[in-house]
Amino acid sequence: MKPVKKLLTFKVWAEDPSASMVNMLRSIFDQFDGHLQIQLWDGQRVNLGMQAPPVNGSPFVLIFHTSAILESFLKRKDPLTFAESYFKCEMDIEGDLAALLALREQFNRLHFDWRLKGRALIDQLIKQVRQPISFRPFQLTHLATAKAVLTHSRNESKRSIQFHYDVSNEFYALWLDPRMVYSCAYFLTETQDLASAQTAKLDLICRKLQLTRGDAFLDVGCGWGALILHAARYYGVKAHGVTLSSQQYDYAQQQIRKAGLVGRVSVELQDYRDIPGEAQYNKIASVGMFEHVGIKNLAAYFQTIRHLLTSDGLFLNHGITSDTKGWPNNLGHTFVNRYVFPDGQLETISHIQTLMELAEFEIIDVQSMRRHYVLTLKNWISQLVNQHEHALKHVSEATFRIWLSYMTASRLSFENGHLGLYQILVGHRASDHMKQPLTRDYMSVKSPTRPAILQF
Repeated sequence: MKPVKKLLTFKVWAEDPSASMVNMLRSIFDQFDGHLQIQLWDGQRVNLGMQAPPVNGSPFVLIFHTSAILESFLKRKDPLTFAESYFKCEMDIEGDLAALLALREQFNRLHFDWRLKGRALIDQLIKQVRQPISFRPFQLTHLATAKAVLTHSRNESKRSIQFHYDVSNEFYALWLDPRMVYSCAYFLTETQDLASAQTAKLDLICRKLQLTRGDAFLDVGCGWGALILHAARYYGVKAHGVTLSSQQYDYAQQQIRKAGLVGRVSVELQDYRDIPGEAQYNKIASVGMFEHVGIKNLAAYFQTIRHLLTSDGLFLNHGITSDTKGWPNNLGHTFVNRYVFPDGQLETISHIQTLMELAEFEIIDVQSMRRHYVLTLKNWISQLVNQHEHALKHVSEATFRIWLSYMTASRLSFENGHLGLYQILVGHRASDHMKQPLTRDYMSVKSPTRPAILQF
């Protein structure tokens, strides 16, 4: 983050507050299995944690602009206090954000047992009026946190989707590809550009579903409409998408009119549970949506999809999974639900497949795309950082920092295997009409170029 150049002076009186604060910091981090370097408001740098400082120096420094960070931490007993201080610009990170986030689970081990002593120290500092101290300034910025999601009801789901996706279309356009695809791309090489990799992903989904002219295609959670537009333009399907984001809905409608596909492509502001009809679609996709359903609702979600799918139809589910069953309470999950995805919950790939089979789906194909998400996130992060100044015209500094932190932490989780990304292709079990090719050759995307546009 760019440092604030102008210096202000806040009159805070104490005899030797820095020494007392250093003692408190050492107590807080005495069980932290790693190394941190913190710079206090007076410029003093402190090494913390159980490990010695790296020989080549710390890859990052936490810069505290105010003692209020520690006071808030002591009061709330919440490790995410430090994250909030960063979002609100009370603290800056100098250096490698990824190196800091790689230690994120260690923040669960911060030491709280001495909190009464810490409060006493702060009270003592307030009483010891001696001389003024100059603080580096910080810019307070609004921090939006999400309401808790309890049951993933229709109202909760709508509120949660709008919390994340209705931030600003202009903000997302700064770092997504030109067609606003907000899901894992499909890279044919590690150096491929993001736009063509997203085109390859859309084409991969269409090939797996064997889309052909006249198919009735449904995209559950269609985002800004890239897949339904691609499927109609290049494969001749009649496509319908649903979303709970009003900004995505408005954007998709504009793109449909711009492409001249009114009558062949439609989008609706609708919950997946309210999609009418039975056996209405012979091809269905859900891309990056089932993470919002809620683990307890996944069985009903797959039953809903099955109800909408024709007996000879195909369904492709593209989504993120976890290496831990049941979305347990931990620091990372709390962060995601509080600041990013209020309704987000992930399950293991094995449990997802079990639920699909219990819904009487036959699993036809499973493909891991974890490496592809690492490359996707690297592209998004790079573009977001490069567009920092432009982003602040559409969102607050807090929102920018939250998205940067979230995507950086996600990249690390995909790299170490804690998160996965799978495309699962299924159909009705024992369907007499489901004649799948004998090999996977038909799925291959051999070129990043788009297929020819169909003429009507």
